Amino acid sequence: MRALRFHGRGGPEGLSYEEAPMPEPGTGDVLVRVRAASFTPTELTWTSTWVDRLGHDRRPVIPGHEVSGVVEALGFGTTRFAVGDAVYGLTDWYRDGSLAEYVAVEGRNLAPKPASLDHVRAAALPMPGLTAWQALFVHGGLSGGQTVLIHGAGGGVGSVAVQLARAAGARVIATGRAGVRDLVTELGAERFVDVDRERFEDVAEQVDLVVDLVGGEALRRSGATVREGGVVVSAVEDPPDRAGRARGVYFVVEPDRPGLEELARRADAGALRPVVGEVLDLAEGARAFGAKRRGGVRGKVVLRISDA
Repeated sequence: MRALRFHGRGGPEGLSYEEAPMPEPGTGDVLVRVRAASFTPTELTWTSTWVDRLGHDRRPVIPGHEVSGVVEALGFGTTRFAVGDAVYGLTDWYRDGSLAEYVAVEGRNLAPKPASLDHVRAAALPMPGLTAWQALFVHGGLSGGQTVLIHGAGGGVGSVAVQLARAAGARVIATGRAGVRDLVTELGAERFVDVDRERFEDVAEQVDLVVDLVGGEALRRSGATVREGGVVVSAVEDPPDRAGRARGVYFVVEPDRPGLEELARRADAGALRPVVGEVLDLAEGARAFGAKRRGGVRGKVVLRISDA
């Protein structure tokens, strides 16, 4: 099969588009013929990108953890799926990923693809959808009538978080650069803060929840906006200690089949749409990583795998 692989650690310039061995589905696995896939720009810094669960170097590695495709074969003991089913989901962090023509995925990490989405848009949903859901509701405890401040609202995760929070009946204050203002307000943000022109602290006061998707200075300053007893949730780094004034949570998204099923239900009901900023062919993987890491691309960059 054709795949994108790293033979050494480094940036996207080290990606090679080349022949790679076909994966073999193990017990409980599904072999997926990939139709579209996506990635997280920071995954090249993750330890799990380069080693297995025992810490052994597993290069050359295939990156990417978001997939939409068709079931090609089933491993021993795998249930719920049949050959030919359209599926989507997340691949294991410590195994070769989705930027290839085929990938072996644990069946528990997949769900039926949303019927209303093509493979490109479906591949843009698993990581942003599950990350946003877990940040807002699992770790943040968001409920109707509350106010949430979302940093990085124009990105893949942020754009989904805005939709989910608004659907839950929350008031959404969103931050980002001017180019995403129209998108974010269309998705449901009541107030948009252009971070190049405004201080979000002057707009957001006594919020119930901060969802941080950018880290750094924005995260450090966010504690001042949260009411006593509120929550600061970051998917990037540990929130600074607020001496008990607000609870801080750093988390890594977890694959979750019921979560994928709920996201698919909402997408099929017209209540949720993934935002795809750019679509490229698999062979253009290095360009895709570079574009996303430089910023300026709204939503997700998706790599399309030919049907040929």
